[in-house]
Amino acid sequence: MTPRHFLTLMDLSQDEFKTLIARAMELKSMQHSGVRYEPFKNKVLAMIFEKSSTRTRVSFEAAMVQCGGSAMFLSPRDTQLGRGEPIEDTARVLSSMVDCMIIRTYAHEKLERFAKYSKVPVINALTDMYHPCQLLADIQTYIEYRGSIQGKKVAWVGDGNNMCHSYMRAALQFDFELAVASPVGYQPNTNLVNQCRDFINLSTDPVQAVTNADLVSTDVWASMGQEEEHSKRAQIFAPYQVNSRLMSLAKPDALFMHCLPAHRGEEVSAEVIDGSQSVVWVQAENRLHSQKALLEFLLGNG
Repeated sequence: MTPRHFLTLMDLSQDEFKTLIARAMELKSMQHSGVRYEPFKNKVLAMIFEKSSTRTRVSFEAAMVQCGGSAMFLSPRDTQLGRGEPIEDTARVLSSMVDCMIIRTYAHEKLERFAKYSKVPVINALTDMYHPCQLLADIQTYIEYRGSIQGKKVAWVGDGNNMCHSYMRAALQFDFELAVASPVGYQPNTNLVNQCRDFINLSTDPVQAVTNADLVSTDVWASMGQEEEHSKRAQIFAPYQVNSRLMSLAKPDALFMHCLPAHRGEEVSAEVIDGSQSVVWVQAENRLHSQKALLEFLLGNG
C-alpha cells in the first residue's frame, strides 16, 4: 500500500483537516487531564534535520515519547546524506527500518524525491517553500480562541516566504480571505499566487492588509540561510513591523500569531508579541498536539 505523506496542506482533504484539528484539541485535553495514551508503542520516528530547529524537533520528539513511541534525531553529521549518499538510497533504507519520517531541509524538491522512494509516511518539517505543520497549529489555535476561521480575514505582513506560502494554501483549504502585504521583490511565489488567486489579496501596503483583520501573522525578515541579507532586509522591511499602531487597524478582538523565533523590535514590537492579543505561546504548544494528531492519522491509528 502506498503510504500517505504530508508534504503540503494539499495532501489532506478539507474533511480530513476538520477531523484532524478536532482530534488535536481532544488529545490536548487528554494530556492536560493527565490521561495516559500510548498508540505509538513500538513505533519509531526518524527525524532528519538539515536545518536547525527548536519547536519542530521538540514537539515531534515529545509527541512520540508521550504516545509510547520513540524518535531518533539525525543531522547531516549523523547520516551518509552529509557525505553525498543519494536521497533515493537513504529513503529506501531508512523506510525499511522505521515507521515514519520527518524531514527539515532546504529545497522542497528534495523532500518530494525522498517521499517518492519511502515505504512509510514522510512529513514536511519545513522546506524553503512550505511549513505545513505550523499551519496545523495556527488553525487549531484560532479555532480554540475564536471558533471557525472560515470566512475570516487573515493578514500576513512581511516576507513572502514558506510561512506565507503555507497560509496561502491554508486559505484555500479552510476558506478564509488572506491579505498579504510584502515589499516589491519579496512577494510570494507567483505560480502559487495564481493557484490561490480567489482567496488572496496581494499588495505592498500593510495598512490595507491589516485593516479589519481577524488574525494578523508575521515572521522574521531573514529566514535561515538568509542571514547575510539581514541588514539589507531590515531597511526594506522596516515599514512592515507589526506594532500597536498597525494592530489597532485590525478588529478589536483580532489575534496576533508568530511561528517563532521572534526578533522583538524588528518584525514585531515587544508590546504586541507580549500583549493581550498575542497567542504565540499557545500557538507554539499546539505544535505538540496537532502533530500528535497528524502522526496518529498517518500511522493508521485514527
